[in-house]
Amino acid sequence: MKYLLVLLVLVVAVGIWRGKRRAEAEARSPATAPPNKPQTMVACAHCGLHLPQAEAVSDGAGRFFCSLEHRQAAARADSAH
Repeated sequence: MKYLLVLLVLVVAVGIWRGKRRAEAEARSPATAPPNKPQTMVACAHCGLHLPQAEAVSDGAGRFFCSLEHRQAAARADSAH
């Protein structure tokens, strides 16, 4: 009878310990973020690469580029003509 009582106390203690660990793990896991909203995609006027408009470099004339280097290359090409 004594061993049964000790076993019961151990089972309850392990159950409480596992429950706390599970609660801590759930608290540490990041909440699922809401899905990102769709973004407008634009094509680089120099190479044609498609990228989000927020990441593109604009030349002020309504053209978008994937990098500053491509904007400068297009400006050099325009001034050569």
